[in-house]
Amino acid sequence: MTRTNDEPPEWAKERAREVMAAEADAAGDEENDAESGAAGGERVPDVPVEVVDEAERLTRLARRTEDDAAAAFYRERRDELVAGHDYVPRLREDDDTLVLYPDEWMADGTVQLDRIETTDRAVEVSLSGPGDADRYDEIAAYNEAVADAVADAHAETHADTARSFAAFMSNHYVRAVDDATPEVREEFREEYLPRNGWPSDEQLDAVEESLAVIEAVAAEVDGPEES
Repeated sequence: MTRTNDEPPEWAKERAREVMAAEADAAGDEENDAESGAAGGERVPDVPVEVVDEAERLTRLARRTEDDAAAAFYRERRDELVAGHDYVPRLREDDDTLVLYPDEWMADGTVQLDRIETTDRAVEVSLSGPGDADRYDEIAAYNEAVADAVADAHAETHADTARSFAAFMSNHYVRAVDDATPEVREEFREEYLPRNGWPSDEQLDAVEESLAVIEAVAAEVDGPEES
């Protein structure tokens, strides 16, 4: 029988050292992975890059438009978008910055400093830079040219819808009128035009035909260069 104070055999010591070394290596790998994720390709914030980009775009559109209803619509879309990822948008006027805060940091619309565990989870986007203003101007000019061409060649019903569709595509998506997906067309047809276009009954009845006319006319208008 082996006494309790006997030294373990050398092979057991060696095995114990191997196990301890393996556990230490595994812990080191996990720590390195976390550090590389924070400093490398992965974002520390919980909100995806594409959501941040869209929130910035909607904020710029809300600031650019002179239509109060449209501005409110863009801000509402932005707020709903980031809320879907448990974030809250705020504008920091001192340095003209859009900030996205984790919802859990907020109480009654104000950031609670004692709830902030790491500031890296917040997202800041400067709004003072040029953004997509140059691209917007180019696309808006093209869409207006298409609307004018529709007005020159077709009935007033189609012309009115073309003007509304041009404004919708420029301000809402910053895309050319002939670059609308079926989903975007449906949004215009079912939501934007009835609420924001002040359409006549004749316009609503002919909206599908008007969209077809716009697409046909756009094919004859020199479009914006690809970005």
